Amino acid sequence: MTIPIHSLAISARVVINLHSLNNEGTEGNQVQTRQVTIVDQDGELKAVNAISGDMFKHIMVEHFQSLAMEQGLPLCGGCQTFDADRINKDKSFMDGLKKNQTEAINQIISHCALDDVAGILVTAGNRSLARKSVAEFGWVIGIPEKTRTDTFFHVKYDPSERGDGSGVEANTGQAIFHRPASSGVYALVLNLDLFRVGRNDISMKYVLDKQSRTMRIKTLLESAVNTFIKPTGAMRNTQNPHIINLEGVISYSTKTVPAPMVSGLTEHYPAEIEGIAKALNRLHQGAITVLKFTGYADFAGKMADLISAVEPWGA
Repeated sequence: MTIPIHSLAISARVVINLHSLNNEGTEGNQVQTRQVTIVDQDGELKAVNAISGDMFKHIMVEHFQSLAMEQGLPLCGGCQTFDADRINKDKSFMDGLKKNQTEAINQIISHCALDDVAGILVTAGNRSLARKSVAEFGWVIGIPEKTRTDTFFHVKYDPSERGDGSGVEANTGQAIFHRPASSGVYALVLNLDLFRVGRNDISMKYVLDKQSRTMRIKTLLESAVNTFIKPTGAMRNTQNPHIINLEGVISYSTKTVPAPMVSGLTEHYPAEIEGIAKALNRLHQGAITVLKFTGYADFAGKMADLISAVEPWGA
């Protein structure tokens, strides 16, 4: 059995302990953790720790690039070396890029799987040409009253100073700094418009054949799974996060209606998603499927089933 998925959404809560995946920067000797202001489910303003969607998008792209290299998917010169400028760094390709925007997007989609699914802004050669990302991450937001940030004191010792004994000025070679670590329950949302993989959004036509689109879709879904299994980020060398639970809802659409997504910032998000799905299925019979998962293994298993069965929508 194959499943032609139009769009897929993940709404979840994840428990992350002692992480420092995303920070604002450094002020003096203090690393500043990222804080955002939100409105909670009771309508109250709260300041909470958060990890930016940019960070999680970067994590997913890193996993996609590794899988694409392994599976032999086409990548531009910049993406092969994981350069931030991506296709703009591929001089030989950019020299042959068509002036017509529709034709240029066709070339980009065919030339690089990563720029196809993750989006790209072409700025090389005094041009401005954009392709929107297939993946849309929201902020990963700490749930008020269930998230805390502590600050820990660290010292970089100078062994030569420690060996001089008493009577020598102390701390002349020692760097003192303060590092944050956050723990809590976080709400995350991800939307994947799988119908756009391999499609030129200007001409509204597919550039790739069914097999090529299928390979890219499967790789994208697998990279999304890997993102939650190993969320790379700042300070992992000594603050590799302890992730102890992931629970939530996968929803997907097989028709031209969006897969419903509700933030885990509200306690009742699974019931809300199911209610939306029922309403949409009354209008478009069988369009929406909702899959609940209650842990990492359950999530990975349900995603593996979808990866095995998925085929391009509208092929």
